[in-house]
Amino acid sequence: MSNHYFQFKQFTIHQDKCAMKVSTDACIQGVWTPIADDVVDVLDIGTGTGLLSLMLAQRNSSIHIDAIELDAEAAIQAKENASASPWADRVQMMQGDVTTHQFTKQYDMVICNPPFFNNSLLGDDVQRNSVRHTISLSYDALLAVLQNVLKPTGYAAILLPTAEHDIWAQLLNKNGWGISQLLQVHPKETGGYNRVVSLCSKHPSTATEVTQLPIYKQGGGYTDAFTQLLQPFYLKL
Repeated sequence: MSNHYFQFKQFTIHQDKCAMKVSTDACIQGVWTPIADDVVDVLDIGTGTGLLSLMLAQRNSSIHIDAIELDAEAAIQAKENASASPWADRVQMMQGDVTTHQFTKQYDMVICNPPFFNNSLLGDDVQRNSVRHTISLSYDALLAVLQNVLKPTGYAAILLPTAEHDIWAQLLNKNGWGISQLLQVHPKETGGYNRVVSLCSKHPSTATEVTQLPIYKQGGGYTDAFTQLLQPFYLKL
């Protein structure tokens, strides 16, 4: 998915100005994340291309989405992608630092595909380092933002690699937060999972509902579960 644009059934994501391109993991997050019946106001943190915002807008005609992006060029492209979509009136793109931005309201739901890596080596691409590594948004800083922007009854959907999710879960537990649902994403049917989408809230959870999603069949091709999930978005499904 490294082309200059990615064509979905109902919208197009141009991505030549963005360090992080459309990914299968993010597409899974955008379509799997539950949108509760009482959700109206949504915040997309680190929107990048605007992909998650547009996926949510397609899925639910009642929600309004604010999306914020630190990188100036990516923010411009996300705004262009949203403006060209059928849901331009319900998606507002903003450029800024989520840790210092003065939000005027709290949100029913937050979605975020945050910088992944804490201790890995940095590359030569400064823009890509910023979105892949926690130099731009640490997990502690993200949790502090969620504490401020989420309503008491709100929840956040966070996508992380398996090891980083374990760190995130420990931080949530330490601060009295809970995880109500987990999606464990397996690259293949027979292997382990390498990505986790978690639904987090300000209240401890007595139990966590866990769902497994394998992407590829053992013999090749998408699994039935993946095909059913992404069918409303992918052109060739």
